[in-house]
Amino acid sequence: MIANVTKLTVAKETHTLLKGLCNEKERNPARMISKLVKDYIEYQAKKKGITMEKYKSSLLQGLRKNAKG
Repeated sequence: MIANVTKLTVAKETHTLLKGLCNEKERNPARMISKLVKDYIEYQAKKKGITMEKYKSSLLQGLRKNAKG
């Protein structure tokens, strides 16, 4: 599933660095952000000693709880 986010605000330096990473790795910004999020989830899951799927599930459940109030 692809979410269509039309605007994302980040600091100018962060945007410039993102463009540099994209240029170096031959990715567009959306693919680079997806990769960074995936890599960070993998890192956190490994740090917590759980699978990526279990960690992703816990993140999504936390969002659902917050949305319900």
